[in-house]
Amino acid sequence: MQVDPSIFKAYDIRGIYPDPLSEEVAYAIGRALVALLKCEEVVVGRDMRLSSPAIKEHLLRGLGDQGADVIDIGMVGTDQYYYACATLDRPGAMVTASHNPPEYCGFKMVRQMPYLLSGESGIQDLRRLVEEESWGASRRQGAVRAEDVTPGFIDKVLSLVDRTCIKPLKVVADTGNGMVGPILQEVYEQLPIEFIGMYLEPDGRLPNHGLDPMQPENRADLERRVLAEGADIGFAFDGDGDRFFIVDDRGRFVPGDFATALMACYMLERDPGAKIVYDVRCSWAVPDLVKAAGGTPLIERVGHSFLKPRMFEEGAVFAGELSGHYYFRDFFGADSGIVPSLVMLELLSQRGVKLSELLAPLERQYFTSSEINSEVADPAAKIAALADRYQDGHIQRLDGISVRYDDWHFNVRPSNTEPLLRLNLEALSAERMAEKRDEVLAFIRA
Repeated sequence: MQVDPSIFKAYDIRGIYPDPLSEEVAYAIGRALVALLKCEEVVVGRDMRLSSPAIKEHLLRGLGDQGADVIDIGMVGTDQYYYACATLDRPGAMVTASHNPPEYCGFKMVRQMPYLLSGESGIQDLRRLVEEESWGASRRQGAVRAEDVTPGFIDKVLSLVDRTCIKPLKVVADTGNGMVGPILQEVYEQLPIEFIGMYLEPDGRLPNHGLDPMQPENRADLERRVLAEGADIGFAFDGDGDRFFIVDDRGRFVPGDFATALMACYMLERDPGAKIVYDVRCSWAVPDLVKAAGGTPLIERVGHSFLKPRMFEEGAVFAGELSGHYYFRDFFGADSGIVPSLVMLELLSQRGVKLSELLAPLERQYFTSSEINSEVADPAAKIAALADRYQDGHIQRLDGISVRYDDWHFNVRPSNTEPLLRLNLEALSAERMAEKRDEVLAFIRA
């Protein structure tokens, strides 16, 4: 069949509904998934997007026509879906476009937890099956059964912290009319906190703001509310609930790498000497603090399809990404929004100080550019030119190019979907960071 190959992304399948991601394509993906994985039963969930019920219906029909039974877990967050795949020991398909605008739909697919289908492991094979309609005949018709995984999920995430040590903190949480609101309320009802919720009702129209808290406009309401309420901390979650973001008691956004460093140190108190995985974009704060806490920092490529397997293979206890993905060994190596929120509540309660006080030493030592995108005609050629320009630095080719000097470093990596290069740069002074940021950007954009 004719299908737009651009919907088959590096980490998932995603496109505008109904063109190019149509119901016909969803049906074909269902059939192809069963043929690819040779599976007899598949876990399926969906998010709150207006297109998700129709896409899910046709996905289920494709799965069933190809002979697979379906465990339908209903409308859930992606971390609930990962929990279901792990505890039921089944592959899965989650109908979601994560934090994309409302006109998008898509799929996140599990082969076997913690391994997901990705561009380098399964998604392009799936694309070929769809294009060729080469899934073969089925000898049976699959059936659908519903299963409520919510009680087990709540028990599991609460088991990962010590509820008895959590203090009555004032917490503001903005779930952005995505999938996290209802389940978050059920979890937090069992904690001794003062909870103030914002936009908790799932609503595919997105009446308040977008689903990606990395964008400043989507967290502005939360930042104001934290200050207005005099809250101890603010939490934001992306649309499908697998990413998590923090606003401190000053109403300031906490970069994902600083959050990773703080949580990593706390996890190392529970599990001394453990391994911690982090992505190439992260601040030196992560490896520096992990080493100081007696742990082993392991750098990895960006993306869950790389961090999850690395965690599993290394036996790491925790992994964090600049983009707000946090992974936990004791949560099946999966990323979750709710689990790190609980860890932060326990951490703050145990430390007995404001989050801004914990961040102050990092803010005095590490100065980062945040991610800056540049459109370039030939990303590979530009990366080669960067390697030549900065050949006197220590060069690493794990993901794009990383160059390190004594007092500054940077990573430049290509976008998986656009002709863009993404720069993340850090220095040990604000002045040095600004100088080198401008220098590297000028070279990239020349």
